[in-house]
Amino acid sequence: MSVKKAHPEADDPRGDAAAADGHDLAERESRWNNALVGSGLGVWDHNYRLGRKYYSPTWKTMRGMTPDEEVAGDYDAWLQLVHPDDRDFIAHAIDRQNAGDPDYQIFEYRERHRDGRWIWIECRGACVEWDEAGVPTRIVGTDTDITDRKQAEETLSRLSRRLDLALEISRIGVFEADLEEDMVEWDDRLIAIYGLKGAARRIAGDAWAKSLHPDDRERVLGLADRSVESGSDFQQEYRIIRGDGVERVIRARSAFFIDVNGHRKLIGANWDVTEEVKLRDELRRAKDLAEARNLELEAAKESIEHLALHDYLTDLPNRRYLDKMLDDRSAECRAKGLGLAVLHIDLDRFKQINDTLGHRAGDAMLKHAAGVLRNSVRAADFVARIGGDEFVILCAVDPGSKKIGSLAERVIRELRKPVRFEGHDCRFGASIGIAFDSGPKLDAKQILLDADIALYRAKGLGRNRYEFFSASDRRDVVSAKQLADEILIGLERNEFVPFYQLQFDARTLDVAGVETLARWQHPVHGLLAPDRFLDIAEDLDVVSTIDALILERALADRSAWIKDGLPVPKISVNVSARRLADPDLGKKLRALKIPPGTISFELLESISLDDCDDAVAANLKKLRKLGIDIQIDDFGTGHASIVSLLRLSPKTLKIDRELIRMLPQSAEQRKLVGSIIDIGRSLDILVIAEGVETADHIRILEELDCDMLQGYALARPMPAMQIPSFIRAGSWRHGEAAARALQTQLRRALRSRAAK
Repeated sequence: MSVKKAHPEADDPRGDAAAADGHDLAERESRWNNALVGSGLGVWDHNYRLGRKYYSPTWKTMRGMTPDEEVAGDYDAWLQLVHPDDRDFIAHAIDRQNAGDPDYQIFEYRERHRDGRWIWIECRGACVEWDEAGVPTRIVGTDTDITDRKQAEETLSRLSRRLDLALEISRIGVFEADLEEDMVEWDDRLIAIYGLKGAARRIAGDAWAKSLHPDDRERVLGLADRSVESGSDFQQEYRIIRGDGVERVIRARSAFFIDVNGHRKLIGANWDVTEEVKLRDELRRAKDLAEARNLELEAAKESIEHLALHDYLTDLPNRRYLDKMLDDRSAECRAKGLGLAVLHIDLDRFKQINDTLGHRAGDAMLKHAAGVLRNSVRAADFVARIGGDEFVILCAVDPGSKKIGSLAERVIRELRKPVRFEGHDCRFGASIGIAFDSGPKLDAKQILLDADIALYRAKGLGRNRYEFFSASDRRDVVSAKQLADEILIGLERNEFVPFYQLQFDARTLDVAGVETLARWQHPVHGLLAPDRFLDIAEDLDVVSTIDALILERALADRSAWIKDGLPVPKISVNVSARRLADPDLGKKLRALKIPPGTISFELLESISLDDCDDAVAANLKKLRKLGIDIQIDDFGTGHASIVSLLRLSPKTLKIDRELIRMLPQSAEQRKLVGSIIDIGRSLDILVIAEGVETADHIRILEELDCDMLQGYALARPMPAMQIPSFIRAGSWRHGEAAARALQTQLRRALRSRAAK
């Protein structure tokens, strides 16, 4: 039998032990290599005794080298890779490290990476072998790339600097309170804010509570306690009394956290907001003041707007407001398919109340009228006072409604009721013009014009009534407007001229005087009598102007007749009520230098001689002083009393033609005219009969002992140029009229002889 020869080491127990030690060493080396690689440490080993240098793959990688790359160059070449600012330091540090100086076993520096950037290296080294003289012969160490850490530190440092700067600029003080130990750490700024110079940074927790203003302490501490109990953030504003006794306002914010030791802590910030609070309070006061002023301005604006749109006396909307509402109501009615009615109201006899009882009474009547109108309309209707004693009502109604007439009747009825004022019963009425329209072309401003036309018609038909507008009214107004324009143009062109109608002595038929009559030599319509233009002239207030022109022409014509040897003893001219009330009338007449006794002013009896105002009475006295006689025209048809005749003392009465016309047919009329003649004779007033158109008129009036005659039976009105030839011809003395006059003279002579 054979036996295999064993390996000589197999049976040797020393060989087994050596193998085990080699295996353990390899395992430990592997373990440390892995640890070094995992830790990111770059190992370096400088063995000066053997003249060898070792750099681990990690050492190379952190510098941008490949793991198997050889490190070339010497110490000086490597030193050039060090940041210029670190070279002197690094040379010194290496020398000290090689010398075994423990203070330089660890140092940091910057080195150029293969890609050109700078990296931070933390170098740790130590001497592990020395020679017999004690000189280090081997130094081993590690390098660590701490660039990220350095950048983080730089970022943290930068943030810290920013925070410190921000806190410094904002003057914010920071504290940290340990709630477990009841201690608070204040920074310097917070100590300065609270005025605690020299105080320790770490102080007891009650120091803050003691500094609170007594009036704020209970409130703030209560809030702080509730915040601590709930763990919620604390945010508050309060007052403190600083260490130097100065009162300041603090704004505080804080939050809770748990530190690494498990302690509950509070970190917060305080800053002095005294100036801010003062500014805020000032701004608030300024804001409150501005708001109050804005309210005042708004109220003033509303008041101004109200005053601008309302009548100061009645507080009704005024004409400006009416103009605005006309547009608004037009649009509303067009949109809703409604009709718009406009009532233009003018108070009757209002001027008499103003003139007799004064403006206070007039104002009271206007207020009363405004109240009546307000109470007579619906809430949606609009009432305005547009001036003087005029009012307007706007009503939106259904196109077929008949309520507008009822409203007008109600207004007139209420305004006719007497109003008591300071012991007087004031009575006045109203005339109303009504216009209505509807449809897509509705124009409120035109409706107002139409209502004004209707009002004019209502006043012309007797007042105290209402009238609806009609198309014929507009034509009349247009015609009147055209005539008014022509009157004004005619005055500029001297188209108004005098015509003269001679007056004769009833007994002798001699020329006794001449009446001056105004005529308009119209360029289209020819010669027009006053009945064609007088009413419009009165509305234009130019009757006085016409009177003055006619008077001046009459004076000039009489002077020419006298110079021509014609016997025209006296001229009478008409005078209007407005001219008689002119305060400058006396001055204007004196400027004409009228010879006394040559001119008579004819006053219409309808002027109301019983109610002459002070101005008229004063002018009548001035007329007498100037030698201008007064003549009452149209006597018998007006309302003059015997008392007024006595007070006025006119030189002449002129009996109206209506009383003369029926003398031949009516005995009653003859008695009435005879009575007037007797009154005139008893008062030493001459009596003129106008409208003498037949020989019978001449005979009867002569028998009634009338003083003067005027009429077509003797002479028609004629221009000044015809007067001389007419008087010289004496044609009125021929014919039946003259025969009648001669018979009358014979009978009178016979009666006179018989009486003797």
